[in-house]
Amino acid sequence: MSNDFGAIRELIMHYIEINDSEWEQCKSMFILRRIKKKEIILSKGEVCRGIYFVMKGLLRVYFIDQNDDEKTFHFSLENTFATDYQSFLKVTAADLYIQALENTTAVLITYEMLQLLYRNLRHGEKLGRLIAEDYFFLMNEKIKAYYTQTPLQRYNSMNASFPKILTRVPQHYIASYLNISPVHLSRLKRGVE
Repeated sequence: MSNDFGAIRELIMHYIEINDSEWEQCKSMFILRRIKKKEIILSKGEVCRGIYFVMKGLLRVYFIDQNDDEKTFHFSLENTFATDYQSFLKVTAADLYIQALENTTAVLITYEMLQLLYRNLRHGEKLGRLIAEDYFFLMNEKIKAYYTQTPLQRYNSMNASFPKILTRVPQHYIASYLNISPVHLSRLKRGVE
């Protein structure tokens, strides 16, 4: 796999202008990480030490509820991030787990690297603010959907947000992401497809 990190540059440029010299500085800090399918890269209680930008593969962010059931909170596919943002920023124990659902290649961005980028890029602080805002919107939409959308609406939103997710993720993870039973998911799929 090429290590040119072009997808990350495109993502950064979605938020801010970045010149070639700034890009070279960024690129030199990135750590390429290969994660095996089913590997857990963050567990509850650990401090989240990085943001994972998925270049190829799929990560699942989940938590374990009071009944010891896994609840999928988010899927991170290619060209998206996975992290426990609160743990990462506050350097506190994580509430979430992050697991690879496929063999995954990700770029790890540590807290220290992120602080350097904030200081050394012309628009580094703006980049941080805009990414934080997007993360807030993602979380807000997820929470709002539980209270304002039907399971069918959540299912349709998931398919719009994560194209081809149904072919890449086991059904029980998708059901937990939608906060419905696997049986209910089967009914939705039959009714929609």
